[in-house]
Amino acid sequence: MISPDCDFIVVGAGIAGASAAYELAGRGRVVVLEREGQPGYHTTGRSAAMFLENYGEPVVRRLASASRAFLTEPPPGFSEHPILTPRGILWIARADQRTALDEALDAAQGTVEALDPARARALVPALRPDYVAAAIFEPDARDIDVHALHRGYLNGLKRHGGRLVADAGVTGLERKGGAWRVTTAAGEFTAPVVVNAAGAWADELARLAGVAPVGLVPMRRTALTFDPPDGVDVSRWPLTVDVDEEFYFKPEAGRVLASPADETPMPPCDVQPDEIDVAVAIDRIQRATTFEVRRLTHRWAGLRSFVDDHVPVVGYDRGAEGFFWLAGQGGVGIMTSPAMARLAAALVMGEDPPADMRERDIDAAALSPERLRGA
Repeated sequence: MISPDCDFIVVGAGIAGASAAYELAGRGRVVVLEREGQPGYHTTGRSAAMFLENYGEPVVRRLASASRAFLTEPPPGFSEHPILTPRGILWIARADQRTALDEALDAAQGTVEALDPARARALVPALRPDYVAAAIFEPDARDIDVHALHRGYLNGLKRHGGRLVADAGVTGLERKGGAWRVTTAAGEFTAPVVVNAAGAWADELARLAGVAPVGLVPMRRTALTFDPPDGVDVSRWPLTVDVDEEFYFKPEAGRVLASPADETPMPPCDVQPDEIDVAVAIDRIQRATTFEVRRLTHRWAGLRSFVDDHVPVVGYDRGAEGFFWLAGQGGVGIMTSPAMARLAAALVMGEDPPADMRERDIDAAALSPERLRGA
């Protein structure tokens, strides 16, 4: 038998890996391996996240609901600043999108309100009167301070004795003597359990370990910022989203952040924005609003990774002892991270899901990698 260096190796220090490591650190010795020099470089660090309880598949909505309490009142010492701040979300529809808006309203939970065009424009005065035919407003949606949340997890990990190793890209992964031996640019590490939180690289990590992939598809999401018109204060405007998710925009540090909400399949990489997607975003925003985008202040892209059913993958791989999946968050990983991490930690330990998740009908089988293999 190999004497392990720790109890759990978490590969990836983005929001998924950092939050899971934070929860596992109270249960054993944790080492987090990050391929970049800066944790959260690829997706977490490029996200302008919102907390939305009416977004995603049903299990995602339930995970978001189970995350609200932590995000609203994190543990003492977790963060010097609030994680959530008021924002609201306005879903807008053209005349030809009324059916989609009605369906969204029927499926919504919590506090939501149907608005006529005049009331929608009162919230977002830049909307063109001839564009918006109807809208839905969800006042309880919140901005997430992604940096504060991510740092809170990493700092908490360290306080509980966990270790973060940067510049530690994995080059080898094998099971031997009852433990996983992980070879990296920063040395070798061993543990009985490996948590695959490698984001867009999760399938590649699995292949390296001789584990069947789950069909993860990284998709590019483009974002850009520009200045609002002189004298226009956009700071209190809600996030505004086309009901078919053809674009969205929101205030961001005195500017307007916008996206064409693109989902372009990409290999895992240090993704960069495509000029066509940037142009599409500008065109859609200008058709819906009175904004004139003459100059961009910033543009970037990130990767959002999905499996076929757009539900996260959380659980042990039946074909590989001690290999645990935490992948496929597809743009919802930040807002669901408190619940997802608690669930992952329980499942890693062989426990049932936490009581509050059972009460919300969060079924571990619905998240398991085995669902993707016909099992």
